[in-house]
Amino acid sequence: MQQLQNSSDIWESLKQTKNLLAFSGGVDSSALFYMLAQKNIPFDIAIVNYNTRSGSKIEEDFARHLAQKYNKLIFIKSVKLKSANFEANARTVRYEFFHEIIKSEGYKTLLSAHHLGDKLEWFFMRLVRGAGAAELCGFSQVEQRDGFMVVRPLIWHTKDELLEFLTKNGYKYFIDESNFDEKFERNRFRKYFSEPLLKEYKEGILRSFKALEEDKKRLLPHEYQKINSLYIFERSENEMRLIVKIAKFFKIVLTKNQQDEIAAQKSCVVSGKIAVGKNDKYVFIAPYLQNAAMNKEFKELCRKAKIPQHIRVYMYKNKIDPTF
Repeated sequence: MQQLQNSSDIWESLKQTKNLLAFSGGVDSSALFYMLAQKNIPFDIAIVNYNTRSGSKIEEDFARHLAQKYNKLIFIKSVKLKSANFEANARTVRYEFFHEIIKSEGYKTLLSAHHLGDKLEWFFMRLVRGAGAAELCGFSQVEQRDGFMVVRPLIWHTKDELLEFLTKNGYKYFIDESNFDEKFERNRFRKYFSEPLLKEYKEGILRSFKALEEDKKRLLPHEYQKINSLYIFERSENEMRLIVKIAKFFKIVLTKNQQDEIAAQKSCVVSGKIAVGKNDKYVFIAPYLQNAAMNKEFKELCRKAKIPQHIRVYMYKNKIDPTF
């Protein structure tokens, strides 16, 4: 556990901001909860109860108890989802809930308990789908979202280390039986690939992912201009990576077919929610708005500035100058 305690920079930075912890009561989020408390880092918690197991209510009550004991605010959402595409739908519900809290309560950081095993699982799940280098690298320790940061303090540490920390300190946590259900793809990758490899090759895997992080910084474009909810950035060979990232701000995970459509067209609508357009110099992403009557002067400005068709209505309704 000494290695875990040496990750000081990220912990110190969290003392200066308003933090919301994504909590479940499982090993990962419980370990992060107690570490934050030990280090006197300010935070509150948010939990989603999916009501899928008999223990779901017990875990929700445990979260309430912890919040009261440690004087934390707690935000709870109780839902029941259909079994079809459960994991994807659960993730959407979860992050929409977190985003609502962050926006209404002014949190600056969302704390996630992802660890090295999660990162390796993601790697394998993307590898079998033919992903590129940046996608294989997966999520980073710190990521900018729309108006807040996602921070994963435990990303370079294994689940075994987290279990050791909890056991050594006598901290309570719950085991979610669904994590062992092999009908979920992630669980199969965990059981047959990531866990065995981490037990045997942890140090090498850790070094490889840290090297990939440096490569990712060079691969990914990261500069964009934002006007209201309109994103604008310069075109590049790697522009699709930034398009994928910004689409996530709108809670859209682009499929390969959607990416191909965007690449092939100058202006298109994705999932009925966002418009993506390109001219010779810039890429534009904005909420999709239905056609509206625009005055001739504005239309002419858009034509001269080569503003993509599906972007113009958003700019017009939000009074954004096409000659930005």
